[in-house]
Amino acid sequence: MGFARACSVALIGVDGVVVEVQADLEPGVAAFTLVGLPDKTLVESRDRVRAAVVNSGAAWPQKKLTVGLSPASVPKSGAGFDLAVAAAVLGAAEVVDPGAIADLVLIGELGLDGRVRPVRGILPAVLAAAEAGYRQVVVPQQCAAEAALVPEVSVLGVRSLRQLIAVLTGGEVPEEEPGDPPGRPDPMLAGLLVPGAGLGTGLARARPGREGGEGGEGFPDLADVAGQHTARRALEVAAAGGHHLFLSGPPGAGKTMLAERLPWLLPPLTRQDSVEVTAVHSVAGILPPGEPLVARPPYCAPHHSATMQSLVGGGTGIPRPGAVSLAHRGVLFLDEAAEFHSRALDALRQPLESGHVVIARAAGVVRLPARFLMVLAANPCPCGRHTLHGAGCECPPSVIRRYQARLSGPLLDRVDLRVEVEPVTRGDLLGQGGRGESTAVVADRVRRARERAAARLADTPWRLNSEVPGQQLRTRWQAGPGALAPAERDLERGLLTARGLDRVLRVAWTVADLRGRDRPEALDVAVALELRTGIARGAMSAPGAGT
Repeated sequence: MGFARACSVALIGVDGVVVEVQADLEPGVAAFTLVGLPDKTLVESRDRVRAAVVNSGAAWPQKKLTVGLSPASVPKSGAGFDLAVAAAVLGAAEVVDPGAIADLVLIGELGLDGRVRPVRGILPAVLAAAEAGYRQVVVPQQCAAEAALVPEVSVLGVRSLRQLIAVLTGGEVPEEEPGDPPGRPDPMLAGLLVPGAGLGTGLARARPGREGGEGGEGFPDLADVAGQHTARRALEVAAAGGHHLFLSGPPGAGKTMLAERLPWLLPPLTRQDSVEVTAVHSVAGILPPGEPLVARPPYCAPHHSATMQSLVGGGTGIPRPGAVSLAHRGVLFLDEAAEFHSRALDALRQPLESGHVVIARAAGVVRLPARFLMVLAANPCPCGRHTLHGAGCECPPSVIRRYQARLSGPLLDRVDLRVEVEPVTRGDLLGQGGRGESTAVVADRVRRARERAAARLADTPWRLNSEVPGQQLRTRWQAGPGALAPAERDLERGLLTARGLDRVLRVAWTVADLRGRDRPEALDVAVALELRTGIARGAMSAPGAGT
């Protein structure tokens, strides 16, 4: 009788649980039994592992084989357990030393020829192994750079089971030649990038051949947006304080152009944020091969036909990340927001407040990160011409009210900035008024404003003004004397809710940070009120109000 064990990781959302893979050989009729709550993909690993072991030059044990995955109560899915199962079987058959694999975490799918194929979720899996105290992991060679992001963990990347056996037995490691002619895409990377899994999601990437900003780096430039001075100002405030933004206006006014440039106003991700974002994208299968670490804030723009499950996460079996998690630490842009299903939009209310989403299904409860900056864009009516003078809008008032009511009051109450995007004038479109500031200039002001906020919020759980509770802003960090008088009057008149007053305070602090002030003054609060309520008060054009 032979017995051996190895370890692997089961992913539940973006959290991992270390699974002990035990293999037991007993005399009897040759059979292969797999137990421990495996799914269909994992059950099929019996055939994959057997063929991979034989094609790697090792003898398959002709005995009764039982492989158990412990803890048995944790659901296990995917082909990432293949490598651990093969190692445990070889250890039980004494092909390799059972002691050499006892504390080894192995993650990877096996092909029938013995090659090790990459799988999704390598980074969160290795993070879970490191938190459990394991210091040695074996992963597919294509995923070794991603696994190496976890500190204090020794990573071994292998291309085949033959190489792993050679390493464990102290033999000469064979060279594995690529199976396809040069110039063709590596089919082994198909396990990393799943087409269509991103749901309109992507990383903020530079555009080839597009010159913008300093240093010639190609990216969408804010200077390309004609006019829209108020909307540009709101975009800068949103980036500096992490405030949600609602853009309303006729088609062709530039709402989508503004939203596409917002990710480039945000500073690069910190190391911790990069690991969080990379883990989510790795699990979702949208992490580009060759880019193990996401450095820029992601940008997610799902179509208005997206379902509630695709927005907040879900699916059959163990829930998978949705658009709110794929936009974590980045921008979630909902174009034609009024066309989204009302249930899908209202499902965003909880992650907007908490910064995470909790999905409960029969297979388990998953908590996914969802700290994103939301941008809503909508037309004023179904035809989009309601606010245009002489444009011939024929939408009845009742239709306009129903259309605008698709964005519920509780959802809009969580949006700090509301801007009416006016049609572009001929002078602005032809450049007669001069180009606006570039992305690089505005991003530099955003960076300095965030540094001021970070210095003020040091030793607190918050990093951005949008995260600070209103009670703290009213007691610990107070505005200037008499600065809140206009906001208090709006609260008494019913123009602001209690939550709305807190959000006006947050925006006022961001405006003060952009202007380099130590605390908000009356003009800063007036600008915040104008951006919050959409009611013109003359603050945006007042002397000294510019950022």
